[in-house]
Amino acid sequence: MIAIAVASTKGSVPREAGTRMLVTSTEIFGTIGGGHLELRATQIARDMLASGGPSSLLRFPLSASLGQCCGGLVNLLFEPVMPAENWIGNILAFRQQGRRCIVVTPTQGSLAAGKLLVSAGEDVGSLGSEMRDREISAIAKQRLLGNQPSTLLTVASNEYFFEFIPAPDFNVVLFGAGHVGRAVIRILAELPCNITWIDSREEEFPAAIPHGVQKRVNDFPEDEVSSALPASYFLVMTHSHQLDQAICERILLRRDFAYFGLIGSLSKRRQFERRLMARGIPEGHLANMICPIGAGGIGSKEPMAIAVSVAAELLLQRQAILRRQAIQQRQGSFFDSTNIAKGRVHVPPQRNIIPPSPRAPIDTLAQSCPLHERRS
Repeated sequence: MIAIAVASTKGSVPREAGTRMLVTSTEIFGTIGGGHLELRATQIARDMLASGGPSSLLRFPLSASLGQCCGGLVNLLFEPVMPAENWIGNILAFRQQGRRCIVVTPTQGSLAAGKLLVSAGEDVGSLGSEMRDREISAIAKQRLLGNQPSTLLTVASNEYFFEFIPAPDFNVVLFGAGHVGRAVIRILAELPCNITWIDSREEEFPAAIPHGVQKRVNDFPEDEVSSALPASYFLVMTHSHQLDQAICERILLRRDFAYFGLIGSLSKRRQFERRLMARGIPEGHLANMICPIGAGGIGSKEPMAIAVSVAAELLLQRQAILRRQAIQQRQGSFFDSTNIAKGRVHVPPQRNIIPPSPRAPIDTLAQSCPLHERRS
């Protein structure tokens, strides 16, 4: 297959540097923004598959050559990928360990041109020379310190793609495999997040679990709260209000979450507030529980409409955290999920500009939504 990466951009473009798409002779995975750019890139990739051509960096002025109204400029790196390339496994290992890295790739060359994976603690691979590796590694480590985005850089007259691979810090923990839970999973599985999906009822899960989703069946789902990573995004939507309350209590006692949403109405919220305070949860902690959930202004109770609204709210909260991290980094402070987890920094929930309309509690026992299919 051919891996296509957005190596650099200028002006208004569909996707940012670092975006990837994979192309085989019959299928496409991911997107670089659609439109004529993606159509042309797919044609080039399939021509490369047929001819066995080497890696190449190609320049696409969107307005002049492709007739797209964005008008920007995109540099795309086309790279043949063999079935068992070591660098792919190394990236997966880094991500499983929660480590950021930069993958450095020459923009021109054969399959044997080599790659260098640079993390804060170690380097893996080679660009063909120890001296070059040391020079490139020093540049990559500086970029890692500042979380600088993917880009093209020229080093000693040679051009390289420095691809920033962030640590997987968008961790969603969803309780409930009813029809709303399944609809939420269907959407979130298409986003760059790691999902833990928990329910006590094995039969409620679909036969096929999407990639990036870990299914957990536990007779006592509330026990799973303690195993969630710091700065997780919690969603509670089980079939039982009693179970919802037990899970909510465990989450509120943790105090290290990035987001905590509970499905239900304002009446359910008020009841839970009274019950949780009676069990010793401070009133101030309850302000961090979002209920009703979802972006404001969407009044539909259809499972997929609720799922779209909930996914939008998660993304708004995540974007608010990322913006604040960027501001703090520019000011020279340290603001990340570690500090959130240790209670040094509190991120108030990102609320809706339009107040949410009250929704009645949702019955989450229904048939499974169909899972997404690969594009072909």
